[in-house]
Amino acid sequence: MTLAIVHTRARVGMEAPPVTVEVHLSNGLPAFNIVGLPDAAVRESKERVRSAILNSEFDFPQRRITINLAPADLPKDGGRFDLPIAIGILAASEQIPAQAPEAREFVGELALSGELRPIEGVLTAALAACRHGRSLFVAVANAREAAVPHGSRIYACGNLLQVCGLLRHPDQARPFVPEPDSEDDGLPQYPDLADVKGQHQARRALEVAAAGKHNLLLMGPPGAGKSMLAARLPGILPPMTDAEMLETAAVHSVASINRRPLFQRPIRAPHHTASSVALAGGGSNPKPGEISLAHNGVLFLDELPEFPRKVLEVLREPLESGEIALSRAAQQVTYPANFQLIAALNPCPCGHPDKPPEGCNNPVLCCNKYQAKLSGPLLDRIDMHIQVDALPISQLQSQETDEPSVRVRERVAAARRMQLQRQGCANRDLQSNQLQQVCELSEADQCFALQAVEKLGLSARGYHRVLKVARTLADLEQVKRINKRQLGEALSFRSLFPL
Repeated sequence: MTLAIVHTRARVGMEAPPVTVEVHLSNGLPAFNIVGLPDAAVRESKERVRSAILNSEFDFPQRRITINLAPADLPKDGGRFDLPIAIGILAASEQIPAQAPEAREFVGELALSGELRPIEGVLTAALAACRHGRSLFVAVANAREAAVPHGSRIYACGNLLQVCGLLRHPDQARPFVPEPDSEDDGLPQYPDLADVKGQHQARRALEVAAAGKHNLLLMGPPGAGKSMLAARLPGILPPMTDAEMLETAAVHSVASINRRPLFQRPIRAPHHTASSVALAGGGSNPKPGEISLAHNGVLFLDELPEFPRKVLEVLREPLESGEIALSRAAQQVTYPANFQLIAALNPCPCGHPDKPPEGCNNPVLCCNKYQAKLSGPLLDRIDMHIQVDALPISQLQSQETDEPSVRVRERVAAARRMQLQRQGCANRDLQSNQLQQVCELSEADQCFALQAVEKLGLSARGYHRVLKVARTLADLEQVKRINKRQLGEALSFRSLFPL
């Protein structure tokens, strides 16, 4: 047998396209060639594979070796092809059963000693292998991540010799079974909403935002509690579904972030010096950015006007579509970005327009200039705008406590279940053709809404977002139809920047 075929997976964005490793041994002077659009890391695998085979007590064939990575037009990168290349060479030289690799896939980087090292994006490869009914051989460090998909058959191996042993004796092979995640995995829990003193309107807005998955903007002086409130939003969000957990884990796998436990919603808080590439993702080999790492979770942007304007404008399309498309000369990659945005800003650079510092002759002009750093189209995509006022010290010293996060989360979860049963998505994600049916108004309420739209100068998008927030308020009260009181409260959440 001088020809062997081994199956593996490449990585292109969130996809793991199949790659067939064809190994052919022929007579002639010893040579080792790899074709099929390999990058530098793949071409260098020749030396890693040679040393790994020899150090694993196998014979390296002194023949002309040709490796073809098909399809030929798909770029191949990284060290993930080391293991399938080594298995192909051993199968072609009849040192392991030639039929063994047919129903299996292999991914992994080899050390010179033959040890298996982990790779990035193994979860997407495991998902694809599971869909095609194949088992997957991975490094021990990748096993827990690869075993996330239900029904996957993962074999965790520490070195090349162990992989070959399982191929020679398949009856002794046992799939990897991970220990279940628990809430006591050693990670800190979310901060509790009971720690927040006062701020009843902001707490109410936080609950509404969590129930309907609405984007939220908090404006107030330094020390008013904006960051404190934002940090408590993930703790009142409903638990993730199995599909959401899998999607989120896949994004973090591609970004080489091993996040535990899986059931906790991610929260990302990039610094205001972050670039547009860091926020949206990119690079010559595109990787997910902060907005994709916050998929199914929360993206918190503190000091919003301090971000460069061109960086903030990157958020426009993802806030509408829930995904980000990165276009490069060789390829286009689409990453999910269905996040919930919560942003905070001071009213002006000094933070206290009511008590301007010396030298500030026009605090109103200062506030307008500072807030003008935010574009109207971006603000229009944020559903709720809330003023957070500073509390007196006497109220901060009070021993009284408000509702804890667990009680608020119960109401939020009940409202979210009502939305999923009615339309299959959160209220923020309602499409225009669903609004008329889901957000039906009486004739009197329609007149009231029309007057409010004209008075506040709301755009069509702003009006639709008011309707969605009002629908969430009705869901929190477990009522089927929006009334005037809920419309009025929803409009109050749009009073800072009507648009």
